[in-house]
Amino acid sequence: MKIILNQDIAGLGEEGDVKEVANGYARNYLIPGKMASHYNKQNALLLEQRRAAIEKRKEEKRHEAMSLKEKLESEELLFTMPAGENGKLFGSVNNALIASELEKKGYSIERKRIEVPDHNIRMLGNHTVMIKLYGNEEASVRIIIEPAE
Repeated sequence: MKIILNQDIAGLGEEGDVKEVANGYARNYLIPGKMASHYNKQNALLLEQRRAAIEKRKEEKRHEAMSLKEKLESEELLFTMPAGENGKLFGSVNNALIASELEKKGYSIERKRIEVPDHNIRMLGNHTVMIKLYGNEEASVRIIIEPAE
């Protein structure tokens, strides 16, 4: 089924994109949730009328992502965790812990957008995690894990 996206959907596309999806996905999820509309002549005309506004919003999102990337890459997150003598943690640092630490610093980032190598960090030291922003933009954030005294 051919649809027009009314909002950005991760893994599918951005607002205003025309996509071909499975009938059930469109009928049972996207259209009832007002995330998409059927592709027909009338909706295609409405899309063309809204095209300038959609492009303006996309450009604003790209600009916000660039400024957020600069801010995030200057950040350094410090975690103090209990660890054994060989430097192995008695727990782990995962994307949820990183998201809560970023929230304390004033950034609102969903935990699913934070890519931690091997899904969690289990060793002391310096590490880098990637945060997916808008489009292809990614920010790298330094993580420092120190032993608890």
